[in-house]
Amino acid sequence: MTALSQLYPQPLWQWFEQICAIPHPSKHEQALSQHIQAWAKSKQLDVVEDAVGNLIIRKPATAGMEDRKIVVIQAHIDMVPQKNADKVHDFTKDPIEAYVDGDWVKAKGTTLGADNGIGMASALAILGSNDIKHGPLEVLLTIDEEAGMTGAFGLQAGMLDAEILINTDSEQEGEIYMGCAGGVDAQITLPMVWQASEQSYAAFSLHLSGLKGGHSGVNIHLGRGNANKLLARFLFENADELALELTQFTGGSLRNAIPREANISFMLPAENVDTLNEKVRAFEALVRAELAIADPDMRLVLSEIPTPKRVMSENSQNTLIDLLHVCPNGVMRMSDEVAGVTETSLNVGVISTNDEEVSILCLIRSLIDSGRTQVEGMLNALTNLAGAEIEFSGAYPGWKPDNSSPVMAIVRETYESIYHKEPVIMVIHAGLECGLFKKPYPEMDMVSIGPTIRYPHGPDEMVNITTVGQYWDLLLAVLERIPAKGE
Repeated sequence: MTALSQLYPQPLWQWFEQICAIPHPSKHEQALSQHIQAWAKSKQLDVVEDAVGNLIIRKPATAGMEDRKIVVIQAHIDMVPQKNADKVHDFTKDPIEAYVDGDWVKAKGTTLGADNGIGMASALAILGSNDIKHGPLEVLLTIDEEAGMTGAFGLQAGMLDAEILINTDSEQEGEIYMGCAGGVDAQITLPMVWQASEQSYAAFSLHLSGLKGGHSGVNIHLGRGNANKLLARFLFENADELALELTQFTGGSLRNAIPREANISFMLPAENVDTLNEKVRAFEALVRAELAIADPDMRLVLSEIPTPKRVMSENSQNTLIDLLHVCPNGVMRMSDEVAGVTETSLNVGVISTNDEEVSILCLIRSLIDSGRTQVEGMLNALTNLAGAEIEFSGAYPGWKPDNSSPVMAIVRETYESIYHKEPVIMVIHAGLECGLFKKPYPEMDMVSIGPTIRYPHGPDEMVNITTVGQYWDLLLAVLERIPAKGE
């Protein structure tokens, strides 16, 4: 047995170790899904894969609990695939290398997948147990939560019998979530006009790395650097003076992760190379000073590259730089109703360059529809001025808080009885699937809990071992306290 599988609670950590061993990034969950299905069938559990690939596993009540309300424990199968630049890792083939570091479990150079692997492991551990008291159970494991919520969108009415849903995707022990932000993707497309490059010019790439990144909702208020925005700022401040001619701008990898790395390729007159080096070092020092607390390890690497055959036209380049520099990013507004929680935000997540255009993929999040609409309008106006196009897609609703929720009251009272302190009732600035579940199951009573997970959606992701045990104890105690049907 490894150190990981010996942690408390062992059934949960043993499952998490299996989950880490089977690749399951978004869009590639099938191997893990098939493993879970085979296991469930070996345990004589009823397992169904729905039309989009979600798994629903049912387990009868333990003796004496048959009259309790049916509860569904919900998690998502997929994980965010992010790694450090120097880490060789194929998320579709290679296992996650999880290890214990004090009171934390981390991964070697990649995301850990504790989001939402710990929640999934807890549900599977309960299904496999013979000594946990519970009423009739359903476990819902959705697909593709991190890359579009395909599973939650595709869940049909009539698939679940439960009256109560416990979502396991929260990331702070001691907090009970009763609401979440909605969101929408914004795809900005700027047409490119190219021209022949001046072959006597020097050619370079500038790579920005070392940022923390993280979850574009949960971590957006921390003031961390956005690699895309920082390189756009460098260009805005220096491109004209250096006579830079851009050939490429790429950055970020996921619209729901704060970009940690970005890269630009360009040409410039040979006589400006010394000044370029000075500008790069000065900009690096400036940003490191500005982000000394929030994100102190940003670095810039300037490298010579082969001479490209083409560069962006002057107008295309100027429009791109202006568009990226002025594009809003980060917290748009903090909530008036929930102290300390972001109400509306925007993440300039992914930039890519191809033969025809530069594409900018953003994610808007908001606790209120009007906040989301306001940012959509800002981006619409911006792209109109730039002569670009914008398309909004994948909109998902927020989960409206319900202060009268019976299951929230059960969780709160159970937490107080176990830990002798009050939990914090919260709304999270992230896209939990509960809002989507409300469409096919409008009467379902929902709550979200989980252990403490730091820096999800980035290679620094870690989960606190002590809080996993606390979350487990709370979940089991809540299941034992679920009331009888009709109560």
